[in-house]
Amino acid sequence: MRYRDHELLIAPARPGAALWRLVMGLIIAATGYIALNQMFFQMVANSVAATSPADLDFIFDGTSVRGMLILLGTFGFMILPLAVVARVMHMRGALTLLGPVPVLIRQFTQVTVMLLLLGLAIFILPPWAMGGELTSNMAFGAWALLLPFSLIAVLVQVSAEELLFRGYLQQQLAARFRSPLIWLVLPSGLFALGHYMPEEAGGNAMAVAIWAGVFGLLMADITARAGSLGPAIAIHLYNNAMAMLVVAMPGDLSALALYHAPFGLADEAQVRAWLPVDFAHMIVAWLAARLAIRR
Repeated sequence: MRYRDHELLIAPARPGAALWRLVMGLIIAATGYIALNQMFFQMVANSVAATSPADLDFIFDGTSVRGMLILLGTFGFMILPLAVVARVMHMRGALTLLGPVPVLIRQFTQVTVMLLLLGLAIFILPPWAMGGELTSNMAFGAWALLLPFSLIAVLVQVSAEELLFRGYLQQQLAARFRSPLIWLVLPSGLFALGHYMPEEAGGNAMAVAIWAGVFGLLMADITARAGSLGPAIAIHLYNNAMAMLVVAMPGDLSALALYHAPFGLADEAQVRAWLPVDFAHMIVAWLAARLAIRR
């Protein structure tokens, strides 16, 4: 009964539920995403090389404002191939990956308001800075000017990831297999694998991957409860905005956000100490979202 609204997402996936269609769909979507990224970055490289060659490294490794916005924005190239795959391979419209749009908008709004209240409470109540030792990272004025653009870029990133993992993968697996052990765990495991980046996270790489796996399970659960991607997108946006736009934590994608957050954790040891707090924060955000949508 707790997953009865999952049917809103599963029903459109059933006509094309054959496993071979899912495998081919993933191959086509990945190929399209890589091709679009390569074409885009080639155009950017040609343009920047002609005007300011010294900026190339900063754009491609994301360690500048422009570079980070570009890097996050390119996640949007995942959306078009998924829309094509949904239509061609699974005989369903792209919007069905999101769930009923009015439901999505309502639940996204409800969860966003609840999470903003949660963030405000965390900011006001002790222990301040969630018990961590923060360093000044960016002037507040510059951060405030960048914030609208940064939020849009993060929204693009998290929406694309949710469409892939809690949208396409979870729904097509749920249409083929009834057991939640498959459609909850498999996409979450792949999500964790995608966040295992030893070069960026160093000694915290495994902990970050485990964190991502648990996060994936919680997002899969609330998506199945809600019947839309609205709550998962809202939580993912809140989480990534906190990690990339408020307190920059070295490791994972947030290592590239040092020019977008007013505060930061300076080294791996601080991140390691912060992770248990972040785990607790993630679970509280999931519970708050469930309260917001009454699921």
